[in-house]
Amino acid sequence: MEEKRPDPEALLARIKEEEKSQDKGQLKIFFGAAPGVGKTYAMLQEALEKLAEGYDVVAGVVESHGRSEVAAMLSKFEQIPRQQVMYHERELEEFDLDRALARKPGLILVDELAHTNLPSSRHAKRWQDVKELLQCGIDVYTTLNVQHIESLNDVVAQITGVTVRETVPDAILEEAYSVELIDLPPDDLLKRLERGKVYAPEHAKIATQRFFNRGNLIALRELALRATAARVNEQTLTYREAQSIQKSWPTTEKLLVCITPEASASKLVRAAKRMATRLQAEWFVVYIETNHRNELSKIERHHLLNQFRLAESLGAKTSTLNGRDYVEELLQFARDHNVTKIVMDKYFRQKHKHFIFENIADKLIRNSGDIDIYLIQGGYDKNLRLLPTLHLRPTSTWQSYTRGVLIVALCTLLSFVLSHFHFQLSNLVMIYLLGIVMIAMQGRYGPTVLAALCSIVAFDFFFVSPRLALVIEDTQYLITFFVMLIVSLVISQLAIMRRRQNEVMRLRERRAAALYGLSRQLASARGLDNILKISVRHSAEFFASHVVVLLPDEQGHLVDKAHHGTDYALDEKEFSVAQWAYNFGQIAGFGTQTLPFTHAVYLPLLGESKIVGVLRVLPVDANSIMIQEQMHLLESFANQIAVAIEAEMETATKK
Repeated sequence: MEEKRPDPEALLARIKEEEKSQDKGQLKIFFGAAPGVGKTYAMLQEALEKLAEGYDVVAGVVESHGRSEVAAMLSKFEQIPRQQVMYHERELEEFDLDRALARKPGLILVDELAHTNLPSSRHAKRWQDVKELLQCGIDVYTTLNVQHIESLNDVVAQITGVTVRETVPDAILEEAYSVELIDLPPDDLLKRLERGKVYAPEHAKIATQRFFNRGNLIALRELALRATAARVNEQTLTYREAQSIQKSWPTTEKLLVCITPEASASKLVRAAKRMATRLQAEWFVVYIETNHRNELSKIERHHLLNQFRLAESLGAKTSTLNGRDYVEELLQFARDHNVTKIVMDKYFRQKHKHFIFENIADKLIRNSGDIDIYLIQGGYDKNLRLLPTLHLRPTSTWQSYTRGVLIVALCTLLSFVLSHFHFQLSNLVMIYLLGIVMIAMQGRYGPTVLAALCSIVAFDFFFVSPRLALVIEDTQYLITFFVMLIVSLVISQLAIMRRRQNEVMRLRERRAAALYGLSRQLASARGLDNILKISVRHSAEFFASHVVVLLPDEQGHLVDKAHHGTDYALDEKEFSVAQWAYNFGQIAGFGTQTLPFTHAVYLPLLGESKIVGVLRVLPVDANSIMIQEQMHLLESFANQIAVAIEAEMETATKK
């Protein structure tokens, strides 16, 4: 395997990102499993150290919750006066963002990142206030509990029985410069609660009976530790990429599963899931397309999409890779993601055992280095096709065969003419080779092999002594004929590889251009109606589909707000599928495991803070979206549309 060199584009993107971040403030999050673990105290303690070093530190909004030691530390800071707001005939205090921006300190303390602001505030959430502070170049210290992370909201509700309404997008945690875990064992936290160091004594007893029971605290602590470990793992990957480190670092177990487009691959996926669960490992599922692989049939596409859906439902990250060499692509992905174990079907080793060609599994084991390889029984059906060791032939038509025979005939005619000028037979062979090359450049094996055989027969029959007889007196011509056949096959293979690479590049460029075109037009659009028109038009044109955008009314019932195409009317069943996708925030409909009886796909439009609607896509050709890349691209379209709709709705609300 060749040593990987730094990707110039990735390096340039990272440099640009670093330059861009230099103008922004830095965010540090003091992160904990529950209230009372000491996040605010740790934040103030570190801020005091910064103050002693000469930093310009102010307290934007910090709650002492009646704790004297916190109040004493807080008194040492300049404090931004709170904004007085009337709400339901009560005067309440809120963080004054404008005063903080006008003061523009070097560092500001903003407690309780997940806090919901009062309706009259500029932003609905405090984390949005923090983003504006960061944009203005102000560093921010803040606190956050694990139950407020958006992606863990359902998990926390399942553990504690309490649905937390105030959440923070995961992106805030990912963009933070630093996340410091403030950890406290559950028993110590319960003692603090009993002593009134978290809540007032009259509320502490109720809290221990509900949210703050020991079992809940243990589970929340595990979630906090895992969330922090996941962030550290991302930092490790970023460092390895920046330093172009190829060797795997087994800091945490990661599994990579390689699947095939067969129905039986689901057994391999489930086995890998059990293995990942035992190891408490993150896992990936990939399918690799190489230049040697034919286009997938309709049944294979269906099976492959089902395998990816199954893997995603079991918690795997899925991807389709394209490349020249199967093993090289697999190992490159593994090293890029710091994978420690690769799992594949043992049939990869059983298939094509011979002395000349090395099978995929053996080649993988030989080149894997410090990555462990597991071959397990995946339940492969021998009657079905797998990725072959010998290359599959592209479909050839009768016109291709006819064209090949005609070219051989022309080569024979030209050779007759040249033979009258006393050209040597070795030169006439070159004429036939030229014809074979011309046919082979079409990238079709059948016509190429036929042309090679016809050339051999024609050359032997018309030019090799004895002429007009299929007899070879000089055995050296056997080598010539063999070389002609090999050359034809090699050139055909190179042509197929080139054509496949061009197709992949064109497809990637088309997808990138489609996303760019959509984002550019959405960015310049004004008004919800224009955004919806652009969204349905782009989606319908790119995916060759009938597209509908459904938005909720005041009662939360979805209504058709924009459509493109003729088949846009939804019946009662389809409305129920769309409503389900909206209510649960999951993809439903055709090609999924949820309500698959419809012919359309329903994608929830997931904004940063809420679900704004549903995108319904009914393809003219159902097979066109039964490909994982197409589904991922469709999800990217939905995400762009959702962000644009949400931003427009927020703008309209402010007005």
